[in-house]
Amino acid sequence: MSDLKGLKVAVIATDGVEESEILEPVRALKEAQADVRVLSIKSGDIQAFKHLEKGQKIKVDAVLDAGSADDYDALVLPGGAVNADQLRVEEFVKKFVLSLQRVGKPIASICHAPWVLVSAGLVKGRKLTSYHTIVEDIINAGGEWEDNEVVRDGNWVSSRQPGDLPAFNREMLALFSQTREDRLVPSPAS
Repeated sequence: MSDLKGLKVAVIATDGVEESEILEPVRALKEAQADVRVLSIKSGDIQAFKHLEKGQKIKVDAVLDAGSADDYDALVLPGGAVNADQLRVEEFVKKFVLSLQRVGKPIASICHAPWVLVSAGLVKGRKLTSYHTIVEDIINAGGEWEDNEVVRDGNWVSSRQPGDLPAFNREMLALFSQTREDRLVPSPAS
């Protein structure tokens, strides 16, 4: 099991998030002792879905603030078409993601969540996977789409759908563990 104690992870979601794609990664991260915060574009609870059926409500820890990106070491973008479609048009969501990407922090996305990366202008030249209905969006944005259960490219890990969650969680934890180890290495004296 990975030890992510002290790693602050932002999970960005809103109404329409795919239930298993938020709950299972959050559970895996908490079991690895990461400090996980569910951030949203609204306060209170968000409505999760199991594909087209309503699932449970999920408590939001904080309203997303683009200025708070520096407070986090890693990012998880769960899927759900409605969730990702709402998030991708919010300028402060894109700014938050861009801030993390600029400094090479790890980003894990699944299902429709790569739409957020597309809208933030980040997929050009990157390898990733997603739900099959957004393949053209990724390709049109200059990304290289792969039909695999999980794809790692630099500081990114991505998966296609809920059935890929075991592989997604495994690779997400491995990527985030490397980040934690990098943070623990003392910087060389100048």
